[in-house]
Amino acid sequence: MNLPIKKIIFVLLPILFLLPFMSEAQILSVKQSTGKALQYSKSEWDISLVAQWENPYFQQDIKLDMQITSPSGKVLLLPCYHVSGLSGAQSEWRARFTPVESGIYQYFFVLTGKEKEISKSEKQTISVSKSDKKGFLRTNNLWTLKFDNGDIFRGVGENFCWESRSNDDSRYFKEWHENPQFNYDTMLTRLSKSGANFFRTWMIYWNLPVEFRTVINTNRYQNSTGYFNESGCKRMDELVHRCDSLGMYLMLALESHVGYMGEGWEISSYNKKNGGFAETPTEFFSSPLSRQQYKNKLRYFVARWGYSASIAAWEFFNEVDNIMYSYNPRISDEVVTDWHNEMSAYLTEIDIYKHLITTSISHRDVEGLNSVKNISINQKHIYKNTNGIVEVINKYVTEYKKPYVIGEFGYEWDWSKNFNELETEMISDYKRGLWYGLFSPTPVLPLSWWWEFFELKKQTGYFERVQFINKLMLDDGKGSFIPFKADISNPELKTAAVKCGNSGFVYIYNPGKTKATTTIKLNVLRSKGGYMLYNCETGIIKLYNKAMINKNILQIDNFELDGNSDYVIIYNEK
Repeated sequence: MNLPIKKIIFVLLPILFLLPFMSEAQILSVKQSTGKALQYSKSEWDISLVAQWENPYFQQDIKLDMQITSPSGKVLLLPCYHVSGLSGAQSEWRARFTPVESGIYQYFFVLTGKEKEISKSEKQTISVSKSDKKGFLRTNNLWTLKFDNGDIFRGVGENFCWESRSNDDSRYFKEWHENPQFNYDTMLTRLSKSGANFFRTWMIYWNLPVEFRTVINTNRYQNSTGYFNESGCKRMDELVHRCDSLGMYLMLALESHVGYMGEGWEISSYNKKNGGFAETPTEFFSSPLSRQQYKNKLRYFVARWGYSASIAAWEFFNEVDNIMYSYNPRISDEVVTDWHNEMSAYLTEIDIYKHLITTSISHRDVEGLNSVKNISINQKHIYKNTNGIVEVINKYVTEYKKPYVIGEFGYEWDWSKNFNELETEMISDYKRGLWYGLFSPTPVLPLSWWWEFFELKKQTGYFERVQFINKLMLDDGKGSFIPFKADISNPELKTAAVKCGNSGFVYIYNPGKTKATTTIKLNVLRSKGGYMLYNCETGIIKLYNKAMINKNILQIDNFELDGNSDYVIIYNEK
């Protein structure tokens, strides 16, 4: 069919009009998609643009940033992320920003291609109102963290490293691991109601598989042909939103050692077989191209989820030493420490919120790793040595003058054992780790493993016991903790003691099976002679109005503890 010339011109005119715009990269529109802007709350912008790229997630190819000037004059450069659309056509991008100041902000968007600025949006302003939210967590001292608003925080919680899996092959844990109740929606609510405020979780090919296009052992996620796994990103969005609504704080392990061994490495996006740049896990650490690929991942994470104050800490690796020692020749300490130096410096540079940064080892120290400048908190995992927690924490904080966290602990690590046969020992050990941590210089109490076991044994509610004393300590001391030694006559008992403000707290535990008696002597500045006694098992607190005082010594005679029982003695020096 032959169309008249005028008809052809009419059809082609809109296309011809758009061609100059489509052939030259530019920002087309900017729209704030959220309502009234509040301090410490997320605001979002949708940005439409046209640009050419090979990979919209590689900043060397293309990147969009939001340049922000805060009310106090600070200039911030916030990474934005690609949502949809193809190279050369209109594409959609997003900015997620959480203001930490109230007042008037100025901002505009900058589009960069091949390291050259190619387009800017017009300057705009946004007015941010004050809110009663607390803000982001920062380091404060060896014992505590601090929110932007000045409130003091200590983490109390556990590992909840993945949601229920499908087709688990564990001999004894199959029923636990496949139990659908172990999902973020149910368990985080349960933890929050039980007094916990902190947890640790993994990103791996069966849980939050943002970087794994192939998933294994899960029906919760789907394989993906995209650069990032859409189902993993969606669940990560949901997790962060859930944490924000519950007031739960998350240590997010970006990499697990199992992702660099066996089937994990076979499906890794860093493996050359899958489009990455590394022939081996050693090259993941050493290759400049792999390092750049990882920086692009960090940029995406900051752009998409960095806005959330509920992400307490980015954790680079779960047990990086287990990767190092799994290959022959083993991966050197030097290259692993250098990798952490480079990545932590980069993450500090691009993360405008300055989230805490950590990484973890299983049990083998990596030379230089504890001294990496931009790692905020050092971390290791302890199994079969819960009684050693106090000594380990004190050793590392003394040597490195940096907060230290026991990211995992447990009575047993061996998956091949039947924990039902070890129930008494496991539960006692679980409780002891929390109390030892509470009286040690650590901003996050030791995080127990085996979350399914302890929930099914109805132990999750025990966090409320520890949190009760934790809150008293923080309220009285405002973040100040001064350890001291309690004088007890029975050497078989375990004790720890701290002063927080005007209050003294003494933990005393009888590890034996039979009743024990002791005399307790405490140095006090002033006291009316009274003290409170908190039963760690029942949560019952009793006031004792009389105690012998002689030359600033508070003395408690014939103090009795049943076997495997513990108490906290609380007194005030006002």
